[in-house]
Amino acid sequence: MMNDRQQRAGRWSWGAGVAAVIMLGTVAPGAFAQQAPPPTLEDEIRAFCGNIADAARDQRYLLQKKELEELQADVDQRIQQLEEGSAEYRDWLKKREDFMQVADTQLVEIYKNMAPDSAAAQLEIVKPGIAAAIVMKLSPRLASSILNEMDTKKAAALTTIIAAAAASEQPKDPS
Repeated sequence: MMNDRQQRAGRWSWGAGVAAVIMLGTVAPGAFAQQAPPPTLEDEIRAFCGNIADAARDQRYLLQKKELEELQADVDQRIQQLEEGSAEYRDWLKKREDFMQVADTQLVEIYKNMAPDSAAAQLEIVKPGIAAAIVMKLSPRLASSILNEMDTKKAAALTTIIAAAAASEQPKDPS
């Protein structure tokens, strides 16, 4: 028969085995299951890109926003320069128009006060378009005196210009 000591040792080894199986089941439940294959390089790359995609997108948006703000500032600066240039041009044009109006008025007054033969001699030298404009602004009596003193070919040329200008100012005859 077995002695008491051997019985206790047998119980202890049987109890230790059961305890080991229980402990192993709770400590490492996946130890007996199949293990997943290790991730491939492609899986790691996909996981990495997925993790940083939002941060990269945010950074890209910030860079694009910064570029757009710089472009907008450049466009605003160019618009400002164009507006300044346009205002400067309008000022210059107004001064020129004022000068031309004064010069035109004064020039007509000068020719009004000249003797017809002297005025005719001067107008023969001036460009035909300018001479015609001056003659048109004179009174008909003075204009006819000046044209009478001019060379006939030049007077005829001025008369043609004046007639063409007068015809374009009048409404067309509907008949």
